Amino acid sequence: MVRSYKLSNVTQAYLNTYYYILNTMIRRMTSVQLTHSISENFIQQMIPHHLAAIEMSKNILKYTTNLEVQSITTNIISAQTKSISNMQSIQSKCRMLTNKDFEQSNYMRRFEKIAQTMFYEMGSVHVTNGVNANFVREMIPHHEGAVRMSNNALQFNICPELKPILYSIITTQCEGIQQLKHLLKHLDNC
Repeated sequence: MVRSYKLSNVTQAYLNTYYYILNTMIRRMTSVQLTHSISENFIQQMIPHHLAAIEMSKNILKYTTNLEVQSITTNIISAQTKSISNMQSIQSKCRMLTNKDFEQSNYMRRFEKIAQTMFYEMGSVHVTNGVNANFVREMIPHHEGAVRMSNNALQFNICPELKPILYSIITTQCEGIQQLKHLLKHLDNC
C-alpha cells in the first residue's frame, strides 16, 4: 500500500475489509490440494479468486455513490457468481482428465508466477481517500490475473467443458479491464 497522507475513517474501513478479502483469497488460492488434473486445479484456484472479486465488489458497494462503479460491481457479482456455478457443475467430470507430471509442473510454475505478480500488484496499489479509485486500481490487476491464469490453463490438455468457461473469463475480464482503465482516468481527474 502506497500513501502520502492521512486516510479518512471511511477509507480505512474500506481498506481493512479489502485487505482481509485479499489475504483470504491468497491463502485459499495457494493452499489448494493439488491433483494430477490441471482442469481440477484451475477450478479450485479460480473459485476463491472469483469469490474475492464478489466480496470486494460488495465491499465497495457499502461506500460508493458512483453509478458507474455500482454498475461495474453489479456486473462483477453476477458474472463471477455464474462462472463459479459453471465451474462447480463440471468439476467432478473435469477431475477425471489427468495430466502428466511435467505438464502439471509447467502449469504450476506459470500459475505461481502469475499469482505472485497479481498478489503483489493488488497489495501495493497507490491508495488515496478516493475509495472508488482505490477499488478500480485494485480490481485491474485482479482481472489481469484471471486472464493470465486462464490463458495459462489453455496451454495444456484440459477438459473440453472447461474451455468455454476460460474463453468467457478472458473475454469478460478483458472488457472489464478496459472499462476500469477508462473509469480510472475520469476518477483520477476529479
